[in-house]
Amino acid sequence: MGLRLLGYLFNLPTAVIYGSLSLFVSILHNVFLLYYVDTFVSVYKIDKLSFWIGETVFLIWNSLNDPLFGWLSDRVFLSTQQSGVKISSPDVILKRLKALSRNGPLFAFSFLAFWVSWAHPGLQFLLCLCLYDSFLTMVDLNHNALLADLAVSAKDRTSLNFYCSLFSAIGSLSVFMSYAVWNKEDFFSFRIFCVVLALCSVAGFTLATWLLRQRFETEEKVKWDQESTLKELYIEQPSAPLEKRITLGEYLKQLSRHRNFLWFVCMNLVQVFHCHFNSNFFPLFLEHLLADRISLSTGSFLLGVSYIAPHLNNLYFLSLCQRCGVYAVVRGLFFLKLALSTLMLLAGPDQVHLLCIFIASNRVFTEGTCKLLTLVVTDLVDEDFVLNRRKQAASALLFGMVALVTKPGQTFAPLIGTWLLCAYTGYDIFQRAPLSNMVSAQPKLESDTAWEPTLRQGCFYLLVFVPITCALLQLLSWSQFSLHGRHLQMVKSQRQSLTQSRSPEIKMI
Repeated sequence: MGLRLLGYLFNLPTAVIYGSLSLFVSILHNVFLLYYVDTFVSVYKIDKLSFWIGETVFLIWNSLNDPLFGWLSDRVFLSTQQSGVKISSPDVILKRLKALSRNGPLFAFSFLAFWVSWAHPGLQFLLCLCLYDSFLTMVDLNHNALLADLAVSAKDRTSLNFYCSLFSAIGSLSVFMSYAVWNKEDFFSFRIFCVVLALCSVAGFTLATWLLRQRFETEEKVKWDQESTLKELYIEQPSAPLEKRITLGEYLKQLSRHRNFLWFVCMNLVQVFHCHFNSNFFPLFLEHLLADRISLSTGSFLLGVSYIAPHLNNLYFLSLCQRCGVYAVVRGLFFLKLALSTLMLLAGPDQVHLLCIFIASNRVFTEGTCKLLTLVVTDLVDEDFVLNRRKQAASALLFGMVALVTKPGQTFAPLIGTWLLCAYTGYDIFQRAPLSNMVSAQPKLESDTAWEPTLRQGCFYLLVFVPITCALLQLLSWSQFSLHGRHLQMVKSQRQSLTQSRSPEIKMI
């Protein structure tokens, strides 16, 4: 039975094993996004100053660690000819898999550090965020870089992304299960649940990376044997002049001339902000806009659907991408976000059914767009490879540079959201007393009639005006992006021809 299972695992397609890595990230990361702020604010009672200091330091580290880790990972690929070392595609893939096999389990263990109080809340908040994000960054960079390294054609990359979305949807089921054990007053069951999730993630990363490494180590061995056999048949090429090693400053100068990269990161900064704004404030919107109008089970259903539906919906978006192209699908999603938000603004906060649909669909389409943008970054990897005539595509480094500019949106989302809410309504999420107690403590003639409607109105305006603003800014940036259509096809064909032209010629026998 064990041998049969092992044989079945060995025969799984590479795309399935690659996609399964998304499962072992999403089962943890969705729970993290949903509960980490509430845990520190409501359970550990972090003070407002410590929260802001932690988020500010996290903002800096969150922005810098992506390009730092990307540079450490891919700097050798920018100067292979200078160093005299030839790096093949299987070598690159094995290097990334080794990094995943090491950092995946560490990422799972860092997830557990959030759910046990082991230091002052402010210090623990800071250390947990930075540690967790460091390992998540290493996992994301290498996983996303593999998407560009395993395939060049849009069809193959779409297939890889399809399985990522499928497994991410399965991983989102952890949100449904977490809702059943989440209890601020009794944290024990939730902690056990998190330990089980982390152990599943460790086992999954270990098995999936081992399977992929076995596959590509076998491929590399076959290739090595073929090269040894044909070595004396190669035409000796005149030695190429040594190239100057590319420094980080020179690489940044190259990126500053990469027009499509600049417009993409402008658009993606807004997208990252909107995605995390939805994640951070989804429970708040449910509580103050719908809590007294829908049942608890309906609220739980909306919460679960908002995490699972983006991945399932993305399966349909990927099929659209194959027919219409990623650029057209993303542009259509921006127009849809603008139209739905405008419609909700005109309808007002009293249309309960429409409000339920909008709150869920807003998160679904926003998260769906985020998943598609990984394909755009892989296209930018191809264009960077062609424009700068690289010896090997620096996939992880480019993903890191994208994150350098866009990751601040992840920290800006809770900071700007809480500031806007407090500025408009006077409601502070860090207040220790429940809102109902504060209302009752005020004079009846004023507070009962003014506070709650103002808070509800403030949540509603925050809900609709943020996506409207984001959509307008993104449509402006996306209209300047030219890496699509014929230009994209030309870039892909040039990358394939450049890669093939560097293979050694064989003497005629």
